[in-house]
Amino acid sequence: MALSAQPIAGASAWGNPVSVTNGDGSGAAIVVCEHASNHIPADLRGLGCDEAVRQSHVAWDPGALPVASIMASMLDAPLVAATISRLVYDCNRPPEAESAMPAVSEIYDVPGNAGLTETQRAERAERIYFPFRDALKSVIDGRLAGGRRPAIVTVHSFTPSYRGIERPFDLGILHDADTRLADTMLDQPESLAGLDVRRNEPYGPDDGVTHTLKVHALPHGLLNVMIEIRNDIIRAAAQQRAMAERLSGVVARALELCAASDRTRVVGQK
Repeated sequence: MALSAQPIAGASAWGNPVSVTNGDGSGAAIVVCEHASNHIPADLRGLGCDEAVRQSHVAWDPGALPVASIMASMLDAPLVAATISRLVYDCNRPPEAESAMPAVSEIYDVPGNAGLTETQRAERAERIYFPFRDALKSVIDGRLAGGRRPAIVTVHSFTPSYRGIERPFDLGILHDADTRLADTMLDQPESLAGLDVRRNEPYGPDDGVTHTLKVHALPHGLLNVMIEIRNDIIRAAAQQRAMAERLSGVVARALELCAASDRTRVVGQK
């Protein structure tokens, strides 16, 4: 089905920092893409970074938004995506985290983030993080108010090499304290055949990457997972579609199995 954008209240002079599409989707999941865009508002002058850095993985997750968009369509799920580069503000980090507005990202200096005052950091959070957080919360709250308990599925991509260390695997299935959905996805060897899939790689909870899951899923006991895809295998549109279709099937099957397990547990308690 086609995804239609919906306006976000309180957009700043930088434009809407978050896009919600297919907000009325009736599927069992909500898809999130925190690093969907490498857009830097014009008045920030590229944060002092050259074009190569602004196009690189430190500014966004290449390929993640197309995959997330196709997954949302296939799962009939709302898609909540950031519209501003994570170099300006990383929506998968809390305001107090240094990495929310990094002065150095991997090996690259970000001059426009060096020496930010507390007031400047707070303004960035007000313009980007809180609208993103509140938009996602609103979508979740709407589902809960309607008696539905959505799974939170976040979609990211990672670079094949980081700080000189090779990452030869294809997918990372990440989780925080709640492992239910990740476990069930990983327990589908036939669906994942031909892919090198790792648990909590290339990052894990200790790296601070599960912020969205911790804020929006864990407090409600919602199923949740973070998917990391090596970005060189989702460069082309055909690759993005193939990966999205495959992952949608894995997620859909995992959600069915988790729901069946919950029903069995409830029956057994009677």
